[in-house]
Amino acid sequence: MAAPRAMFDKLPPYAQRATWAHQNSFETFMVFSVAALMAYVTGVNSQTSAVAAIAFVIARLLYSIFYILNIPILRSLMFAVGGLCSLTLFIQSLIQVKG
Repeated sequence: MAAPRAMFDKLPPYAQRATWAHQNSFETFMVFSVAALMAYVTGVNSQTSAVAAIAFVIARLLYSIFYILNIPILRSLMFAVGGLCSLTLFIQSLIQVKG
């Protein structure tokens, strides 16, 4: 199993960062998908939830771009925005259930 790692090490730095950004997108999508499905199932239908869902997609796109370009502060900011979007959907769902 050493061969794939050796191939990865030969990639230029921007390609390694692209791979890491791609892997991180899978991890954050799991949280977002649960939050979005929870909002859907609980019947959340607000402007806030729509903005949060769209902002998540935009933030994750920018996250990957900033990661590949090696701009850590903006990458971290986009990661935080994406997390807040998921949190917003969770909170909206809980408010909806509580009534």
